[in-house]
Parts: sequence; structure tokens; C-alpha cells
Amino acid sequence: MVLGSEGIRQAVRAVGAVVVDVSDTEAPADAVIVGWHRDFNYEGLQRAATAVLRGARLIGTNDDATYPTPDGPIPGGGSILAAVATASGCEPLIAGKPFEPMAELVRQRIGTGRLEDAVMVGDRPSTDGRFALTLGCRYAHVESGVTGPGDSVVPAPTLRGANLAAIADQLLVTDG
Repeated sequence: MVLGSEGIRQAVRAVGAVVVDVSDTEAPADAVIVGWHRDFNYEGLQRAATAVLRGARLIGTNDDATYPTPDGPIPGGGSILAAVATASGCEPLIAGKPFEPMAELVRQRIGTGRLEDAVMVGDRPSTDGRFALTLGCRYAHVESGVTGPGDSVVPAPTLRGANLAAIADQLLVTDG
């Protein structure tokens, strides 16, 4: 069962799994996958929590409480996941950054020998910075998203800039 966007449903189908529609109150689900979506509602929450209570594994695409927008932060996928986890009393497995399932995927795709040369660029230290630590690569922090200029950033980044272009300029000087 996917409590999330069409992109998540497509990804689940792409690996050969059958997607149970959240509106199907009778279909059994082996897993409930929760991600960000704009049509979150009580009925979906109830069906997802019920599926988990009946034994489905709870999986989150990420646990980001908020996402940045030009108008300020909005509730993120982690907020929706927290609702399902609270309603079901179940601790979710998080598939995305900074957790091990995503780190293992990155290691499989690029290999472990090149990670010390890699740079994780992001705006959220709790996700992107921790993911850099998990992978053993550098962390480049951009101030154009969740955290801004002057905000405390832990873990400390290797590089810090106003935006991706500023990080690219620094990398061209240091690595170029």
C-alpha cells in the first residue's frame, strides 16, 4: 500500500510489486510505504495504520519533517510518516537519506572506493550532513533551503555556500 505520490507507486511497480490502493479497505498489504503527497487525509491515515496493525511493514521514503518552499517550510513526508507511525504504534524503516538502505544503494551504484572523493550537497544537516558521514564523503552545505546564512550547521560541512553554484565554484578551485 502506498500512502504517497504517483512517483512512489511507479517505483514500487517498477520492481515488480503490486500496489494496493489505499482506498481498498479489504486488500491485504505486506508493506505500507509512506511519502510526501498533497492529498493526505484521515481515511488514508486510517487505512495505512490499520494495514500496519494487521502486520504490514511500515516504510518511509524519508523522515524530513518539513520541505522548503519560496513561501517558507511546509509539512514534509516525515510529518505524514509520523502520523502513521503514531496511529499504528510502529517504528518505521526509513529508506532514504541518511539511513543505511539509501547508503547501501549508493555504495552499490558508485562503489566504495570512490566515496572519499564524493561530495554530498544539501541544505539539511540532519539529513544531508549525516548522510555524508554515513557514506564517508564530504558534505557541502547550501544555504538556499532549510538552513540559511549564519545558521548553525552540525555536522560541520567541508564546504558552505549560498547555493549550488557557489559550491560548484569552490569545488572547481579545490578539486579542479
